[in-house]
Formats: sequence, structure tokens, C-alpha cells
Amino acid sequence: MYAFFLPKINDFDKYYFWEENNVNKNLVKVNGDDVFTDSWIISEGTGNTHQSVVKHIENHIVKMKRLGELSDYLKCSENNNNIHIKVYNLNEMQASFLMTLLGNSEKVVDFKFELVRQFYAMRQFIFERQNKWWIRTREQGKLTRKAETDVLKQLVEYAKEQGYDHEENLLYINYTKLANKICGISNRESATSEQLSSLSVAENIILHCIQAGIQEEKHYKDIYRDCKQRLEIFKDIAYIQVA
Repeated sequence: MYAFFLPKINDFDKYYFWEENNVNKNLVKVNGDDVFTDSWIISEGTGNTHQSVVKHIENHIVKMKRLGELSDYLKCSENNNNIHIKVYNLNEMQASFLMTLLGNSEKVVDFKFELVRQFYAMRQFIFERQNKWWIRTREQGKLTRKAETDVLKQLVEYAKEQGYDHEENLLYINYTKLANKICGISNRESATSEQLSSLSVAENIILHCIQAGIQEEKHYKDIYRDCKQRLEIFKDIAYIQVA
């Protein structure tokens, strides 16, 4: 029996995404329970013009549609925002078929390798998201988030007494962004179980740091700085890597 090993989604930050001009780039995106790339990403990654990539797709559009629904979206031209370019979304099979039509220069081969790796890694992520551990971790995180939100309500009133006159939501947003950034999360619904566990700890730190700051009668801005400092320490101790 042969064993096929996939890169663990937990190790995503340990892998470098496709690097073009030293810029890390995620080549695939999750939509529901499926994974996609698009013709623009393939064009950039392989060095082909987008026009030529689209021509390959449209020359074989019947076969493409047999591999799944072929959707598209409009992207503003880089040279003129008034001009919109039609970009095709491609599922894994459609992208794999398209890649067979683009030749095998060294750049294309490197891109193919990374695209395949990211497709498989994202597939594993979707599987992980659906399992009971992810669901349980997410639900626990919601309870922690509720407790943190209750404390943030106290902070809003406390800050108002010190002259805070901005939108109340701004405080919530700032603390949410702080926790997400420390844990390397851009969207909580697409976070891994490991990231969600770290997030729960981070929000607990925020909760207790705010409570302590109010009790010590610190300025609300100093409370935020204390939270940020403690979260940075947590990040270092937990070896959290942010892409």
C-alpha cells in the first residue's frame, strides 16, 4: 500500500507561498467547501499574458465546463479603472487541465508545483474545518469572545469617563484586529484549529488585562498598550508564526 502525505495546514506558515519578486502570494482561495484559483493568478505565475490564458480556456470551454461550473468576474485594468477584464474562476480540475496547455518552462514548472501544493493543503484545511475538533474549538472561542465583549463594554464606559469621544465600535474593532493579527488570522471562519486555540488564549489575555487596567485606574490607551505588549510576549512564547 502506498501512502500519500499532504502538507499539514497547521504548517502553512512554515511554507513560503509562491514568491514572485519576493512577494508571498496565496494562489488558491476557499469558497464554501471548494477551492479555486483564477486565470489572472495563473497568468501572473506562469508569465503568460492573461489574454493568452483566457484564449486557452475559451478554446476548450466545452471540456472546461465538463470539469465543473465555469464562473467569472470583472477585474479593473491595472492601467485604467474604467476598463474591466474578464477573469475566469477555475476549480482544481479546470486549473490542472489548463496547466497542461501552457508548456513547461522552469518558471511554469515551479508555479505548477506550488499550485498543486496549495490546492492539496487547502483541501486538507477544508477537511479539518469540517471535523468535530474545529467545530468544538470554534464554539469555545465564541464563548471566550462573548466574555471579552462583556469586558469591552465596561471599557467603553470607562474610556468615556476619561474623555473618549469616538465611535464605540472602534474600541471593539481595535481589540479584535489586535487579537487576529497576533494569531495570524484574517477571517475567523477560515482559521485553523490551531489558530482558533491561540485566539482563545489571546482573547483571555485581553479580557484579564482590561480588567486589571480598570482596577488599577489606568488610562484606556495605556490599557491597550499593555494588552498589545502581553500579546507580543504570548506570541513569542507560543512560537506563533504569522505569514
